[in-house]
Amino acid sequence: MKRLLLALVLMVVYTQVQAQDWGNLNRYREANDSLMKHNKTKDKVVFMGNSITQGWYDMMPEFFHENNFVGRGIGGQTTPQMLVRFRPDVIDLKPKAVVILAGTNDIAGNTGPMTLEETFGYIVSMAELADQNNIKVVISSVLPAYDYPWKPGLTPAPKIVKLNNMLKDYCKKQGFIYLDYFSAMVDDRDGLKDELTYDGVHPNKAGYEVMAPLALATIKKL
Repeated sequence: MKRLLLALVLMVVYTQVQAQDWGNLNRYREANDSLMKHNKTKDKVVFMGNSITQGWYDMMPEFFHENNFVGRGIGGQTTPQMLVRFRPDVIDLKPKAVVILAGTNDIAGNTGPMTLEETFGYIVSMAELADQNNIKVVISSVLPAYDYPWKPGLTPAPKIVKLNNMLKDYCKKQGFIYLDYFSAMVDDRDGLKDELTYDGVHPNKAGYEVMAPLALATIKKL
């Protein structure tokens, strides 16, 4: 009984600690401080995102190191969480550009129910913050997904198509660059091609090898 009570207390404490850093501001704090301390942020491009961006850095670190890119992805995050950490993880680094890849976890409801309009608004807020701080803006399409293995039955595919159209139109109106991964990776069900993923949502190495040249070509336009 005492052990069970102790376990419950520890669970509550852990949950409270996690809630206090809802945006996971501590994740890259030391790395950001190091970059700024050694003046290594000049001409860099920050990739801001969720597990897809984090997985890219984990699987292909050379893509980031060789191209002067900074990976700032955190698995599971939604757009409001990214907005919370956008200043320390992007603006304070004073990069040349930011590549924003976000939205699929919103559709999955990782931090609660959200409308597409709300997701769109948070991405717009990040883009506006970057633009106001003289950081070039690249907004990526959400990658295709037919279903979420951790939350099946949400039919994300048509929602992703709609959100991507909203983001594409916004970029056109604002003069920002829209980076279209979706068209190169989608299958006939509006899902992610089997050969490019290990779970239907996250790219495998072959998936990132499709994304890399698209990202490089887009950044060269800047």
